[in-house]
Amino acid sequence: MLVVGAAEPQVPAWLRAAGYPARAASGAVAASAALDEGEADLVIVDRETGGLEVAECCARLREDQRLEEAWLLAITAKGRMADAALKAGADDYLHRPFTRGELLARARAGMRAAQQRADDKLVRSLMVHVPGAIYRSAWHNNHTLELISDEIERISGYPPHNFIASAKRTIMSIVHPDDRAAVLQAVEDASARGDAFEFEYRIVRADGEVRWVLDRGQPVPGPGGRMWMDGAIVDITERRAAEEALRQKEIDAARTEELRASRVRIVQAADAARRRIERDLHDGAQQRLVSLALEVRLARSQVEKDPAKAPAFLERFGDELIEASAELRELARGIHPAVLTERGLAPAIAALAARAPVPVEVLDVPGERLRSEVETTAYFTVAEALTNVAKYAEASEATVRVACEDEGLVVEVRDDGVGGADPGSGSGLSGLADRVEAVDGSLSVESPAGEGTTVRAVLPLAVAQP
Repeated sequence: MLVVGAAEPQVPAWLRAAGYPARAASGAVAASAALDEGEADLVIVDRETGGLEVAECCARLREDQRLEEAWLLAITAKGRMADAALKAGADDYLHRPFTRGELLARARAGMRAAQQRADDKLVRSLMVHVPGAIYRSAWHNNHTLELISDEIERISGYPPHNFIASAKRTIMSIVHPDDRAAVLQAVEDASARGDAFEFEYRIVRADGEVRWVLDRGQPVPGPGGRMWMDGAIVDITERRAAEEALRQKEIDAARTEELRASRVRIVQAADAARRRIERDLHDGAQQRLVSLALEVRLARSQVEKDPAKAPAFLERFGDELIEASAELRELARGIHPAVLTERGLAPAIAALAARAPVPVEVLDVPGERLRSEVETTAYFTVAEALTNVAKYAEASEATVRVACEDEGLVVEVRDDGVGGADPGSGSGLSGLADRVEAVDGSLSVESPAGEGTTVRAVLPLAVAQP
């Protein structure tokens, strides 16, 4: 504390006795010199002896920037001098005569006011320099804002005066409708714990743009069940966009790697299929035809000796040729069924259902022709799924549904078998997944134990852009 002017000599003593460090200065000039030695939170101002009146002294002191936050208490006689002192920069006045108790009461009030003024200056400085909108929200009063910094206009597009003491414009009013429930729950949880909160949500700006913000704050409980939220809001839209771009890059890289791996598996499967076809031709139809050629030569020599044996030889040759033809048709069916090429998906799936060892009901199949790769993939999806039904499902029946929907061509094969199918445990479903992914489709398998299996593929109908 600093006592300036011709104040009663007991004033500094009263202040020191009450625990306040107090200095004295004879006038405004001496006060400036005293401030060089240390700041003052409270300045008690009286007129100078033979010099400035109290109002003039207050005005001179207010010119010193070091007293910008200090509280000036003027000591005046009753009358107009008090008003003049207030107009000149005093914050309060004390009339003569006064008691020790009156002086100390005004001094305590002035110290509290000076501290509040310093705190307010700090808050204002933070509000200007912190990269975010600092706020105080009366949560108990419909989230009414008692304080909001100018940064809120850059973030939300609404000027700060739109928010202050407004029942319509609050922080909650700009929160995206889809995020409000989560924000309310997060604040409620933080209030129940008494902890600080930190969460991210979307806001809708005045121009309709959606932005992401980070909200950090602290619940501040008050008497009578009242609750304030003190916090700061920072725009993090660019950070979220960068994170999303990084995630998308990682997803694209993973997809590229999976596509490379699936293509390797497709090539390996194609090589294995060629070897199987070669083996089947060598061990099956080729051997039968070679044997038939040998028998023809043998029959020729026998017929030359006994022509009556010719009909029996010809009948046996005909049977052998029919069986060889059947083997070739069965082999060709595994490569690419002719009915699919010639007549389309519906007849081809109907043929699959007819050959299946369990009853199969075809619920729906598009009648129109689709792109060849889509038809081929849909056909082999049904074929592989029905093969698994026959081998593993122990099912009594199955259904097939192929339908054009918004997401593409949906192929579903369901059975009422034992379930428990694992797409990663065998080569059949794994190879089918590679085939589906090769046309930018997706394959899913749901097979809870004891509840049957559903194989579902979604194939894009539109041609993918390069």
